[in-house]
Amino acid sequence: MAAEILSYNFKSGFKHELEVLSLASLYADARQALIHPHRANFYHVFWFLSGPHTHHVDFKPVPVKKNTLLFVNKEQVQSFDQSANISGKLILFTDRFFAKSADDLRFLNNSILFNDFMEPAVINLTKPADQLFSCFHQIEDEFTNNNALHHYDLLRNYLHNFLLLAERQWRQSGFKEIKKGADLDYLTLFKELVSRHFKEKKSVSHYASEMNVSEKRLGQATVKTIGKTPKQVIDERVVLEAKRLLTHTSQSIKQIGYYLGFEEPTNFIKYFRKHEGVTPIEFREAHTP
Repeated sequence: MAAEILSYNFKSGFKHELEVLSLASLYADARQALIHPHRANFYHVFWFLSGPHTHHVDFKPVPVKKNTLLFVNKEQVQSFDQSANISGKLILFTDRFFAKSADDLRFLNNSILFNDFMEPAVINLTKPADQLFSCFHQIEDEFTNNNALHHYDLLRNYLHNFLLLAERQWRQSGFKEIKKGADLDYLTLFKELVSRHFKEKKSVSHYASEMNVSEKRLGQATVKTIGKTPKQVIDERVVLEAKRLLTHTSQSIKQIGYYLGFEEPTNFIKYFRKHEGVTPIEFREAHTP
């Protein structure tokens, strides 16, 4: 049975909660921890200088080539390629570093680069993306200049510019964006509430009440933006967490069911089989060595 999912908070000792790392050095120091499934309460921006490699994000293999940017949202379960010959760079940052205002936090929550409803953002860098190269290096250079005047403001502004440029590049590569408006606002709020309360609250009526909208209006918003009903969104979040725990922990079916809000193991088993077509035990056996 696989060991528990490792969870990481941002490392202490930094003046600001942003860090720029060498992937080669990181692998040399902590390879075993990296290739093991883990989650973190901060954002990851990878720049792979070697490839091809495969990065796993929530049960999905993400192929990356040389000169590829990969964006991983906070709290997603990920595991790095087992290859020992990975080179590149990695930016880690938190909400607290980036968000000087509610608008900044809204930008991150709505960013097409960090969105749990879509595939991970993967940008293959080419010559037209020279601005991204330059901006990444600005962040890297300023990170080492931590005692200089206006260090935080410059570092944050460079990161903001980098994310804006990356969004532009991602759109130009053919990404189809959810249209901004009331529907997207409702979806974003709904997603945040589900993320916080899916273990104890699984009814659409609860979330609609919390958002002060009707169930019908909430349904219109989710179907129009992502083609899913609110109940599907809730169920997918519950099942995803169940799959994470079944694959990456040694907890019993009863323990996992209880953690996810099911008072009886049989109810959890029926729920999981309804959505995945197999029982929790069958899923665990198929996904663990």
